[in-house]
Amino acid sequence: MKILLGVLHLLVCFSLVGIILSQHRKEGGFTGSFGGGSQSDGGGVWHRMNTVTKITWGLLAAFMVLSVLQVVVR
Repeated sequence: MKILLGVLHLLVCFSLVGIILSQHRKEGGFTGSFGGGSQSDGGGVWHRMNTVTKITWGLLAAFMVLSVLQVVVR
């Protein structure tokens, strides 16, 4: 079980690094990253994100879950 979690964690780590490096820089600084802007944009922050950003958030969640699981399993 520990080996499986370790291998999955490494795959998620390398995938996360790769997807972060492949993203384009946003022009809004922290405001653009956290959904700042007018309220009349239509839709939430999730709808304004592109596919690469959604994949990044998914990999980040998987990374955190796997990190906690590795601590609990030991």
